[in-house]
Amino acid sequence: MNTERANLREGHAHLFQLGRSLHMVDLCNCTTREEMIELLAARAKKSEPNEWILAHGARPDGWSDPIWPTRQELDRACDGRAVVAWCFDYHKMVASSSALTKAGITGESRFDSGRVELDGNENPTGVLLEHAALAMWSAVPEPGESKRIGLVRDACVHLEAMGYVEMHELKTQPWVGGVLSDLYNAGEIKIKSVLFPLMKDLRETIAASSDWNTGAVTLGGGKIFVDGTFNSRTAWMLKPFADGHEDYPCGTPMMKTGQIDRMLEICKAHSLPLAAHAIGDGAVRAVLDSIERTGCAHTGCRIEHAELIDESDIHRFKELGAIASLQPCHLLPDIEALMRAVPNRLDRVFPIRELIESGMEPGVDLIFGSDVPIVRANPGDSIQAAVHRRRVGMDESQAINFDQRINEEQAWACFGL
Repeated sequence: MNTERANLREGHAHLFQLGRSLHMVDLCNCTTREEMIELLAARAKKSEPNEWILAHGARPDGWSDPIWPTRQELDRACDGRAVVAWCFDYHKMVASSSALTKAGITGESRFDSGRVELDGNENPTGVLLEHAALAMWSAVPEPGESKRIGLVRDACVHLEAMGYVEMHELKTQPWVGGVLSDLYNAGEIKIKSVLFPLMKDLRETIAASSDWNTGAVTLGGGKIFVDGTFNSRTAWMLKPFADGHEDYPCGTPMMKTGQIDRMLEICKAHSLPLAAHAIGDGAVRAVLDSIERTGCAHTGCRIEHAELIDESDIHRFKELGAIASLQPCHLLPDIEALMRAVPNRLDRVFPIRELIESGMEPGVDLIFGSDVPIVRANPGDSIQAAVHRRRVGMDESQAINFDQRINEEQAWACFGL
């Protein structure tokens, strides 16, 4: 299979996050909690006493014993330093005692659409989900301006090396557009960018865009998060997870339907589309319902991820003019998690063939990306997932929803401009 092409579009990336991740401890190859702890300890030995130890890429669902390290284990391994280690999906993390203290997070902390995991004594284990994890991350010192510029440059060069000539940024900080424009005009990067800031940052970004909204860097729309993720069991599902949490068996809606409607209406008022993070089939349906209800059909609105789609909603994408922005590469590392979480609904995982048969056109209203740095940006991973529905070396019997495979040309077309 040809896994190298040029002139590709990366349909879903997090640029500043990617730049930072390139300098963090990479945990993606860890197969046990012990290996994870060893890597963090090794970084701590090379770091200054007051330096934060930051890591990403942990995937406990892929371990034989899928248990996160505790904050106490991080404390011992890293000599009491502030440690923050993200799950690969950036919706769950584990933090050391020092880090929790700096963020002011205790066993009594409460978050809307978030959770502090507690032990038998009602003390934090160190594991944080969704908005609790975001609160912890907000306490981590931000890089200075010159460092930020370098991180954005590093991320762009990283994507260019994989054949990407255009990148869609799906959680754009208001300052990023100006940095990208300056780097492009200075000839330091060649990749073009389409930016989607969070809705809370949309007004500020629109105001700033008068300085950079050109052919090389453009404002694409606004972004919302409607649900969480499979690995955290916080994706909004129509039916309960097989191994979900007792407090939220069908995942965690991050927004109410009225809030989704309002975000669509704001974007429409600015003649911009809305991009909605919706992983579970419940979240996908909620967004499609809102697009229909608010009269935002055929305005370029995007549903990001859509990892599970109910059969009755397939045709609605084309009918409502909603773009399906998928990242099939997630299937490869998620096979074990999917088999545990939705064993009776695997036939609804990434139904790409059905979307094409309903009239969706690869590269036009059906596009692929990676979600980097959640997973790596190598386009060959999504080609492997879309065409073979399993990791290299696995038997066909281990494939997830093999009937939804597409051919290689169709898969590459989803990366095309």
